[in-house]
Amino acid sequence: MDRFSFLNAAHTAFFADLYEQYLQNPDSVEPSWRSFFQGFDFANEFDGSPAEQASPSAGNQGVDNGNSEKLQKEFNVLKLIDGYRTRGHLFTKTNPVRDRRTYSPTLAIENFGLSSADLNTVFDAARVVNLNPCTLQELLKHLNSVYCESIGIEYMYIRDPKVIEWIQRRLDINNNLPNFNTDQKKRILKKLNEAVSFENFLHTKYVGQKRFSLEGCESTIPALDALIEAAADKGVEKFVMGMAHRGRLNVLANVFGKPTQDIFSEFDGKDYDDDALFDGDVKYHLGLTATRTTQSGKSININLAPNPSHLETVGAVIEGIARAKQDKYYPNDFSKVLPIAVHGDAAVAGQGIVYEIIQMAKLDGYKTNGTIHLVINNQVGFTTNYLDARSSTYCTDVAKVTLSPVLHVNADDAEAVVHAMLFALDYRMEFGTDVFIDLLGYRKYGHNEGDEPRFTQPKLYKEISKHKNSRDIYAEKLKTEGSIDESFITGLETEYKANLEENLEASRKKDLTIIKPFMQDEWDGFAQVEAEGMLQKYDTKVDKAILTDVAKTVTELPADKKFISKISKLISDRKSMFFETDKLDWAMGEMMAYGSLLTEGYDVRISGQDVERGTFSHRHAVVKVEDSEEEVILLNQIPNKKGNFSVYNSHLSEYGVLGFEYGYALANPNALTIWEAQFGDFGNGAQIMIDQYISAAEDKWNNQNGLVMLLPHGYENQGAEHSSGRMERFLQLCANHNMYVADCTTPANFFHLLRRQMVTKFRKPLVVFTPKSLLRDPRAVSSITEFSNGEFQEVIDDTAVNANDVKTLVFCTGKFYYDLLTERDANGRNDVAFVRVEQLFPLPVEQMKAIIAKYPNADDYVWAQEEPKNMGAYGFMLMNFNEVKFRVASPKAYSAPAAGSYVRSKKRHAAAIAMVFDKTLFQ
Repeated sequence: MDRFSFLNAAHTAFFADLYEQYLQNPDSVEPSWRSFFQGFDFANEFDGSPAEQASPSAGNQGVDNGNSEKLQKEFNVLKLIDGYRTRGHLFTKTNPVRDRRTYSPTLAIENFGLSSADLNTVFDAARVVNLNPCTLQELLKHLNSVYCESIGIEYMYIRDPKVIEWIQRRLDINNNLPNFNTDQKKRILKKLNEAVSFENFLHTKYVGQKRFSLEGCESTIPALDALIEAAADKGVEKFVMGMAHRGRLNVLANVFGKPTQDIFSEFDGKDYDDDALFDGDVKYHLGLTATRTTQSGKSININLAPNPSHLETVGAVIEGIARAKQDKYYPNDFSKVLPIAVHGDAAVAGQGIVYEIIQMAKLDGYKTNGTIHLVINNQVGFTTNYLDARSSTYCTDVAKVTLSPVLHVNADDAEAVVHAMLFALDYRMEFGTDVFIDLLGYRKYGHNEGDEPRFTQPKLYKEISKHKNSRDIYAEKLKTEGSIDESFITGLETEYKANLEENLEASRKKDLTIIKPFMQDEWDGFAQVEAEGMLQKYDTKVDKAILTDVAKTVTELPADKKFISKISKLISDRKSMFFETDKLDWAMGEMMAYGSLLTEGYDVRISGQDVERGTFSHRHAVVKVEDSEEEVILLNQIPNKKGNFSVYNSHLSEYGVLGFEYGYALANPNALTIWEAQFGDFGNGAQIMIDQYISAAEDKWNNQNGLVMLLPHGYENQGAEHSSGRMERFLQLCANHNMYVADCTTPANFFHLLRRQMVTKFRKPLVVFTPKSLLRDPRAVSSITEFSNGEFQEVIDDTAVNANDVKTLVFCTGKFYYDLLTERDANGRNDVAFVRVEQLFPLPVEQMKAIIAKYPNADDYVWAQEEPKNMGAYGFMLMNFNEVKFRVASPKAYSAPAAGSYVRSKKRHAAAIAMVFDKTLFQ
């Protein structure tokens, strides 16, 4: 109410004078006052018509004291209405098991310059809330119903008046109270019964087993059910949902229709039907794709993404999945794919990735036209009370970043919960932006069913132990109002429990558990392969005529537009590379890979920090017109291309953006989806995505994924940060058939590597350690023939020396090869050969053995790397290649990747190179 303090200090004569000025010339009045008078001047309908009394032509000398006092009271009522709209959510009945914190000042009418003497006064200000003039008492009843019952809403921070007006009109309908017919109420009760009975059944049959029950927030089930039904009627055709483990089994069974037989098999701990390519995960992490037919007969696709215990990671993934489906199926109407993110209260407040995801919501490269966020608010995080879990008032305060409305709802009031969900749906469909529902309930047991919550919340759990579940509360309500009788609820319980018993019996007759891969409908025609399949050769050649067409397009700027001279020269140099010198550099090779894939019908999507230009100013996939900054994307001008090229500079996020791109690749295997780190070690910020999804998802969830990660890597004496992409960490994660890891040395090999990602009929994540200084090294070039007639080379042998002369055979990767080559050339050491291991995983062991056999006189085998001994690929090679015994040529082990001193760094680098050529040197 502080914002209205100026009114309390103003004299009534001032109001009268200002109002008279407004009547004569509204534009002469300061805008905030003008809006007050417009609200006051509803229809000139209060007694004595102040507009007439204040008019000079009426013979008045201003507004008399009686009307001035009435005017002041009307303003006070406007202040009261604004108080409810702004602060009403602080005084709601939304907490089923705890007393609310107290806030001051309250909404007492005395705080607005009103008193009990005004309760029977009729105020025209009621029109602001879409009522006819009514008494203050009637107005208060309306305001309390709208803002302070089972639903509290925050929205007054929204900056668009049209949005605020829409919300207010919507809230004023039926006093913001549900208005369901009897059939709808029975449907709500049916879904509540399923939610409650399912948990009770598991609690009885699987005593002490973790299931992360939904008990205390069972109204989630009818809310999601109603959301899907109503959204389908509004034209939504695909739903993409992500949630952590709390309530997941209940959602799978009672919203997504997962057969409870399968759930019971998972509880029984049976082995899987396929143990060669799949190791499985705990039951409350698994996802599901299903087709659901709504009550109105619409067939819809619903997806619940798998999720690890790193709670909020899946929020980024589902946004990527949703965007991929929107781009693929509904590029002109994103509203047809609806993302639903279900959070926990402690996680949504405490996990930084939530902020990263929220910041994507309106960005061109990542927007999905609105996500419905549902927070299952247990009021306890593991064992931590909410007062220790956040500094903000609400767990949902992150919603204010995007000015998204938040509805706080009492989980015990099932109708209010469904009502709030339908409001959220309408808002999303109307404005295409996010909306949050904070479902305040409780957690019946501890964090899992084996915990003892009274250790940490004895008072709270004493209350919870006496508290009725939401089904019983709602059933009593419906019986009282005459919508059902006792036999109706008994029949629901009996029928559902009998169905569970039947499915339990059937499941125990099966020996194995069958896990269906998530979103398998998008993966028709793709097969999973093991390492042997990954090591096979694949045809990645491209006809020279096609390459020529691509080259013509990407080396010619529009003649009618002006570009800065550096861009004009860069594009001209690329033209010379292809059409004159036949020496294509890294960037040109990359453009040729993308262009050739576009001609074959594949989409290409790249995102990350500064990827349009490239961190090292090499890519320039987007060029800007000098005067207008109009964007020109030459790759999208390729004649007769069949795919789409998209490139987006991301916000300063790794964790969230990598999760998004993982989700995008998961939903569209025919798109080459690339995330590029600004520097390789920026991948550190997304390590959870790498550990939990990229390296392990196929093993845990049977999900293939072709995401490409480009990690700039190389030691250029620039300090510890940004030298290393942390190759050792990725190699430690490699096993069986889970991903590719490569460190290429030529543009042509990079070209074939990227093309291999798409031409195979399987998908694996690809991690590429890409160059920095090599981007402009005149030796790191390839001929057109290497593109048109070449293939990806997992290992590149040394063709510059006579194999019989070689005594020292050196294996290395990446840029270090060129450093070693410089030293060999300077010293004329033809007794040393360099073998470049371009693909580190799966390691091409047989190819490496064959190369070793070509050097009959070699007796000194070296693994050479510029990374410290405890980093890079050395440890991986020791574990995975036993044909020869390597001596290592590298800097010694360090805790930081590189020295900060330029001089010291160069010395270490030179010492590592010297070790290659002199085996008497060692660390």
